Amino acid sequence: MTSLADSTIVQALRRAAVRATLAPSVHNTQPWRFVLGQDTLEIRSDPTRRLAVLDPTGRQMMISCGCALFNARVALEAAGYRPVIERFPDPLHTEIVARVTVADGRSPDLPAAGARSGSATSESDGDSAIGGLNAVIDLRRTNRRRFAEDIVPDEFVADLIAAAQREGSQLTPITRPEQRISVAVLSQRADAEQNADPAYRAELRSWSTDDPMRVDGVPATVVPRGGGGAQDEVPIRDFDTDGVGALPNETHSGTNQCLLLLGSPGDGPADWLRAGEALEHVWLEITRHGFAMSPLTQVIEVAATRALLRHELALSMQPHVLLRVGRAANTPATRRRRLVDVLEATG
Repeated sequence: MTSLADSTIVQALRRAAVRATLAPSVHNTQPWRFVLGQDTLEIRSDPTRRLAVLDPTGRQMMISCGCALFNARVALEAAGYRPVIERFPDPLHTEIVARVTVADGRSPDLPAAGARSGSATSESDGDSAIGGLNAVIDLRRTNRRRFAEDIVPDEFVADLIAAAQREGSQLTPITRPEQRISVAVLSQRADAEQNADPAYRAELRSWSTDDPMRVDGVPATVVPRGGGGAQDEVPIRDFDTDGVGALPNETHSGTNQCLLLLGSPGDGPADWLRAGEALEHVWLEITRHGFAMSPLTQVIEVAATRALLRHELALSMQPHVLLRVGRAANTPATRRRRLVDVLEATG
């Protein structure tokens, strides 16, 4: 017989799965599935939604899953629970990227239950401070608009660096003029190389949509008409494959804006997952403080430009995502798949 406490924990985990579905993902592919147990929530990658051309190694897929994991953590902390995270708990089933367990069963409405210990590979990610980010999960957007000239304060950038560090990742501001020029030139080179590939363009078209009922992919409502980019020093990816983009076509993504590079010490699936958690942590903080952000990954996706980026910026970390941060008018939300299509309940 299921106790009231057990039932409440299951509901909290279910709500965490709902919040996880609102995470950002490459091309809004939503490459995840969730398995709900009595006191656990598994987050699994969905390789059928990996971008074969853009993401052959699965880096962007895993970063996307890391964003979903962070949202689940935030939701549980907001509900008063302390999650324990096992990342890649089963070496024979690497599609299970994380297992989230409610460790002590504490809730604002329930007395403390007996604490439970996780496995030897468990890591307690209890951090009540992130619970406050739950309110802005619904507000987070990828913003491809032109940014205002407002300066992003150094103090706030320092807070973002600290947030990434708490997730085991690194966030490096691109500040020196020669660094900004290198980022711009290499980003332009990567963007041009990708767009010259018919397979890349076909894949991009398949994940771009003007269908208001489609629940995945990048809708025309959130992309600049004609792709913008004509005056971009740091190009935004052109999703307007049919010329129906709803945003203004002048985006002016440039080297004078706040540019931050997110990376990690290593370059394997575990590093990518943690980078995704860091990305979403940083993104939600940016949203909470009224700023906008767009992730730029072309320079990372092309092996040659990624290697040159590490060399020219003298990076010790492995770069994963370039962030453009500033002030901008809001953009519409993108749709998500139904929970019934991504969540399986067991037990």
